[in-house]
Amino acid sequence: MIDADALHRDAIVIDAVSPLTRRGQHLDRYREGGVTVVGPTIGVTENAGAALRNLGLWHRLFRERDDLVHVRLAADILRAKRDGKLGIVLHFQNISPLEDSLDLADAWAAAGVRMIQLAYNVRNAGGDGCEEKADAGLSRFGRQLVERLDAARVVIDGSHTGRQTVLDAIAIARRPVVVSHANAAAVHASPRNLDDDVIRKIAATGGLIGLVGFPAFVSGSDAPELDALLAHLDHLVRVAGIEHVGLGLDHYEGQHGIADPDTAMTLYRQHVATGAWSDAYPPPPWRYPQGVDLPERLGNLTRALVARKWREDDIRKVLGLNWVRVFRDVWGG
Repeated sequence: MIDADALHRDAIVIDAVSPLTRRGQHLDRYREGGVTVVGPTIGVTENAGAALRNLGLWHRLFRERDDLVHVRLAADILRAKRDGKLGIVLHFQNISPLEDSLDLADAWAAAGVRMIQLAYNVRNAGGDGCEEKADAGLSRFGRQLVERLDAARVVIDGSHTGRQTVLDAIAIARRPVVVSHANAAAVHASPRNLDDDVIRKIAATGGLIGLVGFPAFVSGSDAPELDALLAHLDHLVRVAGIEHVGLGLDHYEGQHGIADPDTAMTLYRQHVATGAWSDAYPPPPWRYPQGVDLPERLGNLTRALVARKWREDDIRKVLGLNWVRVFRDVWGG
């Protein structure tokens, strides 16, 4: 029998999407959960100036804190694991920080933003988000942007992005494309989840899909059990293959266990008022799947996979090695 706790301690564990840590908060929760690399979201609706301030905060933390590693190359992940430090992959969940400039894609890449999402639910200058009924795909600017991100070796992320927009990006990109945080529509229908055809096509690029824990994307329950999340994992593995699934759990500062009810409701109303969130996002409380509801409990995922008699090599791939491969393919190192 595999020792699940020893495996979790030894594995490279990458949670590639973490709005919870966007301003450097809660990093100790990820360390306690055995995470090697976490992906703070430092831009969603921010313009270039606001995103630059967020980036400046992180560069200050990298200078001041010896326990953090700014991950720019795949080798930085291995160094973080070896040295017992927490690796940080900086991530935009929209192209708002690029404004209308393709050159800003190169600027952000040079400054250390390593993954950029093409849309956030609604239409932007690049193309349609996943809640646009027209599903019109990439704009001319969006096509040029995909080419520029690909050339700059930034991971192209199709989360929150319209189906046709993702397919257009796949057709243009020469390197792996990911959907960093989404689940399977065949298991639970949601505009944010992926149909099997898109899952297969993401895998065919060499990319992956990151399993997400936001409850509305897991099941119809407002407090999903871990088995409900694992049903998505099982489906993604069947359709994409074991090499093409990872973690992007998307723990969020408004979720149950982090925010008090009044704060969560204030955040919800703000998101709805801006039009970024629709009825695909129920009001709080947002209870993430039991057992992995907080980052410090991520070892429970490894225990569950061991209990299901998963092979050790496959567990290591889903926990982090698949992300390492994708990052190496895109970034080098």
